[in-house]
Parts: sequence; C-alpha cells; structure tokens
Amino acid sequence: MDDINLHYRFLNWRRRIREIREVRAVRYQERYKRMLKDGDTLSYQGNSDEVGCYVASRPLSKGNCYFEVTIMDTGVRGTIAVGLVPQYYKLDHQPGWLPHSIAYHADDGKLYNGNPVGQQFGPKCNRGDRIGCGIYADTFDAGLTTVFFTKNGKEVGSVVVPVAPDGLFPAIGMHSLGEEVRLDLQAEWGREEEDSVMMVDSHEDEWGRLYDVRVSGTLLEYIGKGKSIMDVGLAQARQPLCTRSHYFEVEIVDPGEKCYIALGLARRDYPKNRHPGWSRGSVAYHADDGKIFHGSGVGDPFGPRCFEGDIMGCGIMFPRDYEDEVDDGEAVDDRPKPGRVQNFLYLYDEDEEEEGDDADQEQEGRKVMVFFTRNGKIIGKREVMVPAGGFYPTIGMLSSGEKVKVDLHPLSG
Repeated sequence: MDDINLHYRFLNWRRRIREIREVRAVRYQERYKRMLKDGDTLSYQGNSDEVGCYVASRPLSKGNCYFEVTIMDTGVRGTIAVGLVPQYYKLDHQPGWLPHSIAYHADDGKLYNGNPVGQQFGPKCNRGDRIGCGIYADTFDAGLTTVFFTKNGKEVGSVVVPVAPDGLFPAIGMHSLGEEVRLDLQAEWGREEEDSVMMVDSHEDEWGRLYDVRVSGTLLEYIGKGKSIMDVGLAQARQPLCTRSHYFEVEIVDPGEKCYIALGLARRDYPKNRHPGWSRGSVAYHADDGKIFHGSGVGDPFGPRCFEGDIMGCGIMFPRDYEDEVDDGEAVDDRPKPGRVQNFLYLYDEDEEEEGDDADQEQEGRKVMVFFTRNGKIIGKREVMVPAGGFYPTIGMLSSGEKVKVDLHPLSG
C-alpha cells in the first residue's frame, strides 16, 4: 500500500513540474500583433487603420533596466511608439493609450501616460534615431518607479509611474505602412556614460533639419534606402551663412556605392527629398559628376569629380555693404518677420518649382557670389540671388554607405 501511495505521489510530482514549466513558458513568451518579427527587426503588417503592437517576453528589472529601438523606416506617418506596458496589454492599442502603460511617440514627440491624449515631452524622431526607455533601478520599490526616455543616448525626460504586479514590459507600437524598427533588449545606458555621449552628439545642435542622415559628432552618414531619386538624405545647418561665417567644408570619408554627394546652399524650407541644387532657391556642387546645379535638375560642367579623401568647400563672397538679417550675437529667428506674413503651405508649392530663376527675382534678397573649392583651391564661382531668410549650408547624399565629415566653421579659431 505504501508503495502504491509513493508511486502516485511521484506521478503527481512529475505532473506538477510539467504544469509549472508550461505556465512559465506561457508567462515568458513575447506577444505581437500586426507585426512581422525577423530576428531583432519589427515591421508593421497592418492596413494603417489598425494598431500593431509588440510586447517583450520579460519585464524590465534591476538587472536589465533599459532597452532601445532604432527607427529603420518611418513609413507613411512615423507613428511609432516606444514604452512600457503590463504583461497582457491589449495588442490593438498603442503603448501609452491604456492604463498602467507609458510611451514616448516618435511622430509628435508626446508622452502618453495611460491616456490616449498625450502631453508635449520631447523632440520628434525620424529614421536613424534611437529611442531608449528604462527605469532607474534605485527607485524600483514601494510599487512606484521612475521611467525615463532617451533620444540618441541623451535623456529626454522622466516620470514616476506605478508598477503593475507583473512588472513593466518593453513595448513597441506602429500604425502606418512601411514602419520598421530594430529592437535591442540588451542595450546599456547609464548616467555615468551621459557626459561622453553628449560630447559625441553635441554637434547635432548645429543642424536644423536632418532627413535620412545620422549625426555622430562631425560625421554625417546616409541611412536612406538609396533606391530612387526620391530617397535623398538631406542635412541642413541651423544657421545661414553670413558675413561672420561665410564658408564651410565637407570631407568625403566614404563615397559609398555611387558617391552621390552634393554640398551647397539652399533656402530654409528646401524640399527634403531633393538634392541641393535641383530645386529653386539652391545652388550646389555635385561630387559624382563635378557639375554645378542651380535651381534645376540639369547641371552644368563646373569642376573635377571628387573622391574619398577630397575636401569640398562652399562659401559666399559678400559685398562690402552687405547687411546680415540679424544683429551680432543674435540667433536667427525662423519665424516670419512682422509685415512679411508668409503662408508656407502655398509659398513654395510644386507648381512654382517650374518657374526657375524668374521666381527667384521675386523674392527678397540681393545677388552675391557663391564659390566652391576642392582641397583648398577655388574651382569656380556662380552669381546667385540670396533667398529671403538667407542661404543655409546644405548637404545631400543618395547612395548606400556614404559618409562625410563636416566643418561648418573651418575659418574660426
């Protein structure tokens, strides 16, 4: 009799172990809907009317308190969210929309904290940006923790939130065709690294607009698709050239597949998918063919082609009586000046792009001499009309692997 009881105890014990393993297998299983997961890459698979959501298999903890998402493609709307949610979060809602969840949304830079209405929180994020989310391990008690978010290694902000009984699980949401991200659940970030990270990224503040271009110190790297002429990567400086800073240079670090690299000057609201020089209000020297493009998609022979290691420069020879639009020490104000109200929706509409140089004459400004250099020697000049608001240093790239090093102030110091 004792042997029979022992046998049944043994069977119950084995069954209990199997049940525990099954429960743990279910508990630590990643969940996702309307997404395709290929290794560490997640891509949206819905029809843009429905949310796609991914929830990691394990919550953040003191030993693993941070993760990052790199935006590979913003798709149609860039409605990508990164945050933390309860384990069994509803997968047809963006992280941050439902109670006990929190997320930073790339398309509007808002923080959603258990509410479908977000609060302004940080900058918007584009292709190539890294969004990080973590918890401060030393605050992980009493049912509360401090959640923080980062962009390209810099902390954007933090907020104290309650912790769900099962913990807070990394989550990514997407909501439009073409969106794709790369997930790193083992990423590391710490306060002690912040100073060095900020030193590397400090040059990002010099750029007013970045599209399909990643900044790392003075290095610009093309991260676009490079499959058609609509995939131009554009970097435009925050400040226009002026009498105090009238020249900048670009060194070709890697020509990539085609060396479709261009540097020049463009109006502030220049189209993001057009190489500098191709559209009105711009002039540029193109490395791949040595041509100059001035408000037209057809270039003129101008100088030699440029290759890896070459340094291309661009500057303005201002007339002696030229007056900058701002006083010394003042930052350029991007807002229209009183009395010059501009409707940017129609001011530069696509029909006007066909008007060429005649439209330039209608804008405020005066003629200046723009010059280009190669390895320190002037190769040519072109007289152009300065558009209202000034000429901004602008760099374009269009083929995989292209990298350039930029010096926006080579004549200072």
